[in-house]
Amino acid sequence: MVVIAEIFLTAFFTVLLEKLASADLFNLSLPEGIYSRLHTWTSKLELLEAVLSSAEEKQITEKPVNMWLQRLQDLAYDLDDLLDGLATEALRRKPMMAQPTQASNPSMFRKLIPACCSTNFTPRAVMFDLNISSEIDNITERLQDLLKQKSDLNLMSDHLGGTSSRRTADERSPTTSLVDEYSGFYGREKDKQAILTQMCLGYESASDHRFRVIPIVGMGGIGKTTLAQQIYNDDEVKNSFHPKAWICVSDEFDELAITQRIYKQISSERCEFKDLEEGQVKLRGIISNKKFFLVLDDVWNENYGKWDVLSRPFQAGAPGSTVIVTTRNVGVASIMSSVPDYHLDQLGNEEICSILAHHARGWQNFDAHPDFKETGEAIAKKCKGLPLAAKSLGGLLRTKKNPNQWKDVLDSKIWDLPRENNDILPALRLSYHHLPSHLKRLFAYCSLFPKDYEFDKHKLVLLWMAEGFLRPSETHNEMEDVGLQCFDELLSRSFFQCSKTGAKSRFLMHDLVNDLAQHVAGRVCFRLEDKAESNVQHRRDSFLKARHSSFIRHRYDGSQRFEAFSRVRKLRTFLPLPLPATKRLDSYLTNQVVNDLLPQLHFLRVLSLSGYQILQLPNAIGNLKHLRYLNVSSTRVEQLPEFVSELYNLETLLLRDCYRLTKLPTDTRNLINLRHLDIAGTEELKEMPVGLCKMASLQTLSKIVLGRGLKVTELRDLSNLRGALSITGLQCVMDAQDAREANLTCKQGLEELEMVWSSDFDDSRNGMIEREVIELLKPSTNLRRLGVKHYGGVEFPSWLGDPSFSQLAHISLNDCRHCTSLPSLGHLTSLKKLNISGIQGVKTVGNELCGINWPHVRDAFPSLETLEFVDMAIN
Repeated sequence: MVVIAEIFLTAFFTVLLEKLASADLFNLSLPEGIYSRLHTWTSKLELLEAVLSSAEEKQITEKPVNMWLQRLQDLAYDLDDLLDGLATEALRRKPMMAQPTQASNPSMFRKLIPACCSTNFTPRAVMFDLNISSEIDNITERLQDLLKQKSDLNLMSDHLGGTSSRRTADERSPTTSLVDEYSGFYGREKDKQAILTQMCLGYESASDHRFRVIPIVGMGGIGKTTLAQQIYNDDEVKNSFHPKAWICVSDEFDELAITQRIYKQISSERCEFKDLEEGQVKLRGIISNKKFFLVLDDVWNENYGKWDVLSRPFQAGAPGSTVIVTTRNVGVASIMSSVPDYHLDQLGNEEICSILAHHARGWQNFDAHPDFKETGEAIAKKCKGLPLAAKSLGGLLRTKKNPNQWKDVLDSKIWDLPRENNDILPALRLSYHHLPSHLKRLFAYCSLFPKDYEFDKHKLVLLWMAEGFLRPSETHNEMEDVGLQCFDELLSRSFFQCSKTGAKSRFLMHDLVNDLAQHVAGRVCFRLEDKAESNVQHRRDSFLKARHSSFIRHRYDGSQRFEAFSRVRKLRTFLPLPLPATKRLDSYLTNQVVNDLLPQLHFLRVLSLSGYQILQLPNAIGNLKHLRYLNVSSTRVEQLPEFVSELYNLETLLLRDCYRLTKLPTDTRNLINLRHLDIAGTEELKEMPVGLCKMASLQTLSKIVLGRGLKVTELRDLSNLRGALSITGLQCVMDAQDAREANLTCKQGLEELEMVWSSDFDDSRNGMIEREVIELLKPSTNLRRLGVKHYGGVEFPSWLGDPSFSQLAHISLNDCRHCTSLPSLGHLTSLKKLNISGIQGVKTVGNELCGINWPHVRDAFPSLETLEFVDMAIN
């Protein structure tokens, strides 16, 4: 029996039925026959939805049912594209309703359209109506065929006795804080102590090497990395070894890249070695005669020559220096060490029970819980001694409130399925199978990320949102909050792991979980691999059904690499991913892809060209009417085509670090659905179009450039702003009351604020007005970071230093040269960093900065860590 990727459409159907019921859809003037056919879709979809639970359960063991679900999935995507096209056309026609038609001979077109449709007679509208009618006929026929096949497969509605896999509301996983990195460290204390003892033994003087290599070998999911992390963070190791470095090697064993990463961690310097010779000389110098400790995690290289080259600098270390290598392959261990490898065996059932009990209920074991003991121990045996499997199942069982539900998990048919070539663990597959339907789509989408790829959770949520995976909930109005809640649910079930670098918002997936994601995504997600043989399966007809794609950027990406994409006309995602940190050189993309291929992908929701050194986007970008996410960050684009302002569905526009960008589209205000506009790092952007106030959905507006007609009052209605905001050109505010209208105090989501005036302190500046402006630009007390630059008043605002700003942790006051005194900041209990520079009107600094009189001055600045004065007046 061949194991097939499971398909779950329940959440998808919920979205489709909501769209069919949308009032906007039926406000669109279309020929009458179209509405009647659309109306029949609702009843047909409801009939199909009624058997989804039965079909999703049967597909595990019945291949014909899975094939039927695949056809239904293809239809669902096509239907969604059509409905989205109708909704977009409704948005486009709204501004036209009150305008007279521009057609040269409207009477000619009226003859082609029923009398009931009397508002749009342009050639574009007529062609749209004709095309949409043909597409509706096609989908209606396919719906009818699937309904007939449903009967042939004997798929039954839930209320007629079909097996239901739906989850009730009380089974939803609770939102939790980040997973404790060491909560799953059970049964490895002896292993840890054995390796520590080996590390701390005296080093034989007769040895040919000055460092030892200790390989930890074991199968995937057995806990090699967790054990290495425990050793790396052990106090005895911290006291005995310096310097230390942790390197995740994974598939590609690149001597220069690994050398560079080791050097960067040890020296804390940013470095780009021109060649391996330079890198090895510098690394040798920095570890010379030092007892270093290095972990090379997840090594696959079996080429002794590569290891020999990489390890040459290690000879310079002091005796006792140690390298720990984790690998699944005994052959890897044999070429890297002359000592026997440390083989990690499966854990005993007692330890696995402890892991399962801890992650399922927070219990030490099942001894005190007899109702769960027998079933829990039986499930633990199914984990085959693998901690990762136990941890994943624990996350699943967290949602089960009684012993009978645990028994259902134990009796699942999934345990009896054979493993595939990629060795998907039944325990992991079962954890996925029991996810709520809406989380299945989100997890499968993560198959676009390669192994060991660290992703930012906030950026992932924006992608989920762009793909239409997120729906408003009763507890969260904003889609971004819904996405973060879903992310936390997947995290709590151990589908994600915290970054090994310690970055709070960065995560990755274990290799086996990544395999699972690829498996369940099936043909819907396509990851273009660097190795040609890895893409063979996607060159078949199945690739034509792909909807989402990703790939790692190369230094030079030519048209040949993207030949397969020209046949995937219904692609929704074009997502290049950055090179590894050690290889982040400029990337170049052929114009044939930008100008010829991408405009043909009419159904794109997500388009990223981030990091490519492209100079411009084609005008045809305006034809990608479904686009929700456009990322052109870190490119050489100087301005966007005006047609971008016709992308009415656009939610996210990222232009960060486009250092040549000088202009935004004149009609940017038409992007009424835009939620995130990131233009940080665009120093050449000296003006912005008016009308930003119409973009009421904006949450991210990293910068606003005042002047040329754009007033600070544009901020008034942007009540949803979050994160960081830089207001530049404040010298253009001539009426201080405009600053009051900006209403910054009520923008509770703003955490970082920068106020910037012109660096030219000429006669046009009015210090009194500037003093009023900054006073009236008082932000919310939720602020965490504040910067004031080139301010021309003689004193700072009264609110700066107010104790109510209890979360303010970082203040920077730069080049406020006319100020004669500093604000009283000592009462700011959270202030950690204070940077004051270029305030040359201040001659002395006394207790006034503390805001507390002597002898209580010691109570000022209770959290201050950094105090910096730069370029101040010299008496």
